[in-house]
Amino acid sequence: MTGQRIGYVRVSTLDQNEKRQLEGQVLDRVFTDKASGRDTGRPQLTGLLRFARDGDTVVVHSMDRLARNLDDLRALVQGLTRKGVRVEFVKESLVFTGEDSPMANLMLSVMGAFAEFERSLIRERQREGIALAKQRGAYKGRKKTLTPERAAELVQRASDGAPKAVLAHDYGISRETVYQYLRQPKQAGSPHPAE
Repeated sequence: MTGQRIGYVRVSTLDQNEKRQLEGQVLDRVFTDKASGRDTGRPQLTGLLRFARDGDTVVVHSMDRLARNLDDLRALVQGLTRKGVRVEFVKESLVFTGEDSPMANLMLSVMGAFAEFERSLIRERQREGIALAKQRGAYKGRKKTLTPERAAELVQRASDGAPKAVLAHDYGISRETVYQYLRQPKQAGSPHPAE
């Protein structure tokens, strides 16, 4: 094999450790997204799809790291294998080359469907847990990110021209949360957004 071994890593939150996903794998290059897997519009995934060439191998820890639903998973794997790129899933011990047998294609569909089903179960359990906690009066929603004073300071700095990325870093919040604070009506005691 003459191509490169390219790793793809996706973590959902900033505090997840992306290093352990492909630990022990010998790779020429790694693309890492810190984003949800609910869609395929991720910058590093897009970069990987442009970078991978005929003869390369894309190595992913597990199918759910590449895609959260079966349609996206199949489209990504088929798109890569059509270009002559092998796709390896470490956890599932599966390799796809584009010259796959009907059994390999069945395994992709079945394993991908199980990953999608598992994610749906997790979301359902989470909703049920929140509903039960609300009934007990134990669920208060997400903790407010910034005090009213810090939120006012953020808004003032933004109006003075501070870049949103700098504000997000300085306040320890996401850029989306910065935009949520900036969209709020300017009134005392307005509720804080959930991050």
